[in-house]
Amino acid sequence: MNWVRLLPLVLLLGACTGYDAVAATPPPAMKAGQHPQPAVEEGGYVYQLHLPPGVATADEDARWPLMIFLHGSGERGSDVARIKIHGPPKVADRQTDFPFILVSPLLPAEEDWDIAKLDAIVDHVMEALPVDPARVYLTGLSRGGHATWRWAAAEPKRFAAIAPVAGRGDPATACALTGTPVWAFHGDRDDVVTPEGSFAMARAIRACGGHRSRLTIYPDLGHNAWDPAYDDPALYLWLLSHRVEEQGR
Repeated sequence: MNWVRLLPLVLLLGACTGYDAVAATPPPAMKAGQHPQPAVEEGGYVYQLHLPPGVATADEDARWPLMIFLHGSGERGSDVARIKIHGPPKVADRQTDFPFILVSPLLPAEEDWDIAKLDAIVDHVMEALPVDPARVYLTGLSRGGHATWRWAAAEPKRFAAIAPVAGRGDPATACALTGTPVWAFHGDRDDVVTPEGSFAMARAIRACGGHRSRLTIYPDLGHNAWDPAYDDPALYLWLLSHRVEEQGR
């Protein structure tokens, strides 16, 4: 996709007020492209950070959308470069004009996502970089998809929209997501995380009165729903169409 076409939309929607660039810990370098970053606190996650072209030189009032991506079990470990195997980090690595500030933490081996550690990264990035707080988006695949459902249900006012891919949520938490735009993706032949993981959340959200969720089921596809989901420009345009203040939350 030619991401340059999205930049006017990104900048138009983000031209709000200025930001405070003073952070409690050293801010990330304002260098375009995708680069590894240290943990923001002891015991925290290292992460990949992508900055779109123009962030460092944009008008001081410009704000940019923030996307958080949570990888799956296969990328866990100590090699931060493995984050770029799938999903938005893969897209941003091959298309440096990807128009989101993109934060992709690395989960250590044999661990599951810790929301407190994720919050610490996002809080740091939002304080240090020109992020539009009304346009913070969350997505993840497989284990990261599970965590996308879980984190969004725990903090629904943080995210303008979420996109869990091949993930499983807890229907008992679905009522927290009635005001959150959701686009979930799953392969109909997924035998690792069965499609019921997404169907159950979609049904539960609607049973609570929510009407802002959608579900795409790919026919004849197994666990890898992330390649078609993240290669589709429609997902990114859909994310950018949502802002927190439009949701009455």
